[in-house]
Amino acid sequence: MGVQAMLTAATGMQAQDMRTDVIANNLSNVNTTAFKSQRAHFADLLYQEMTHVGATASSNTRLPTGLQVGVGVRVVGTNRDFSQGSLEQTNNHLDVAIDGTGFFQVVIDEEGTIAYTRDGSFHRNDQGELVTGNGHRLFPNFTVPQTINNDGIGISEFGIVTGREPNQIVPSELGQIELARFVNPEGLLAIGQNLFMQTPASGEPIIGQPGIQGLGRLRQQYLEASNVDLIRQLVDMIRSQRAFEINSEAIRTTDDMMQTVGNLRR
Repeated sequence: MGVQAMLTAATGMQAQDMRTDVIANNLSNVNTTAFKSQRAHFADLLYQEMTHVGATASSNTRLPTGLQVGVGVRVVGTNRDFSQGSLEQTNNHLDVAIDGTGFFQVVIDEEGTIAYTRDGSFHRNDQGELVTGNGHRLFPNFTVPQTINNDGIGISEFGIVTGREPNQIVPSELGQIELARFVNPEGLLAIGQNLFMQTPASGEPIIGQPGIQGLGRLRQQYLEASNVDLIRQLVDMIRSQRAFEINSEAIRTTDDMMQTVGNLRR
C-alpha cells in the first residue's frame, strides 16, 4: 500500500501544478481587455473497495459502512467565469464595451469563419471598416467614409452606427452592430487573441440587436476590463502551493514508513 500512497499523492501534486498554471494565466491577463478568468475543477478518481457497503457481517447483521480507499484526484475541466468586468472610460470613439450579455462577431479568415469576442477596442482599416487589433473585421461589416473623423462616429447603446462629416449637422446612419449570445457560454472554445469559437457544447449563437432579447447594451468610449480578482487569485495561489507541499510531504512520509519496514528485516 506504500507505493499506492505515493502514487495517490503524486496525482495531487499534478493537479495542483495544473491549477497553478490556470491561476498564472489569470494573473498574466489581469490587464487584458474583457478577459474572463478560469478556475480548475477537480474530481476524485476511482476507489478500491475492500469491503462492500451493507455486506453481511453475521447471520443477523450488516455492515453500516464499507471500506474504500481512493487513488487520487484529477483536473476534469476549467470553468470560465463570464461575469461582467468593470467598464473603464477611454474617450476613444472607436472603443465599445458590452454592458451585459453578448459577444461581438468578427470574421477571422478568408472563408468567412465567425469568432466571438468581448473586446471592443476597434480600429479602422484602409477600407474604412471596423476591425479588431488583430485586423479581424466586425460582422456584419459597414464602411465609414474617409471624410468622417473618428470623433464624428457615433455608436448608440442599441448598436446603431452614425457618422457626421465636419460640415454636416445631422449625422448619417452607417450600419448596425449586432451581438451574439449563447445558451452555454462556458462551452465556447478560447482560441487566443480574445476570441472564442462556437462548439456543440455552447449551442448555436442567438443573434440580435443590443439591448433587445436579453442582450447587453453598448457603451461607446468605454472598454470592459478583465474580471480577474487579484486578491482571490493570490489567495488561491497560496492554497495551491500549500496543497502541493502537503502532497509532497505525504510522499516523503510514505517513503520513511517503507524505509522503517525495510529496516525491521535487519
